[in-house]
Amino acid sequence: MLRKLLILGICAGSSASVPMLYRAHPQAFERLFDLAMSRPAARDIAQPMPVSAVREATQQQPLGRKVLLQADARGHFVASFKVNGRSVEAMVDTGATVVALNRSTARRAGISLSPSDFDREVDTANGKVKAAVVEIASLQIGRIAVDHVPAVVLDDKALATTLIGMSFLQRLDKFQVEDGQLLLAQ
Repeated sequence: MLRKLLILGICAGSSASVPMLYRAHPQAFERLFDLAMSRPAARDIAQPMPVSAVREATQQQPLGRKVLLQADARGHFVASFKVNGRSVEAMVDTGATVVALNRSTARRAGISLSPSDFDREVDTANGKVKAAVVEIASLQIGRIAVDHVPAVVLDDKALATTLIGMSFLQRLDKFQVEDGQLLLAQ
């Protein structure tokens, strides 16, 4: 039993040092990788899609329960989402605490509001404005869907586009920006 624990400890310690060794000597790992890939048995194994092929994806590329968005010319991630089943152009905004809709978009998505619902004051990039707190029954992009998403509705003059904020993003397994692309995964 002690021998097994000792071997397990050595294996765990060795595997924990691999990232440190890789950072110190990346060329050695690349040579080992090239050597391993040149073996005949390795050629018979199906190769994964190269990263460059994934990067050549279109603006919104569904990858199972993943979506890859390409940044537009301004560096924003704009895509077509479904709010309660209705298609809406929206911009992903990691700086927004919650999803934000304007009143017209909310109406199209079946969210009905009265003037008395606008009883909250929220801070926006353009200052403080009145908002109504709502819950979106379903928010979807590609095959990613999140139910019961907290959101705010602002007057049309206060918000020109729909913003997909952290109330949606934090419910995903992963969201990551790299090389002008945003990966969303559920």
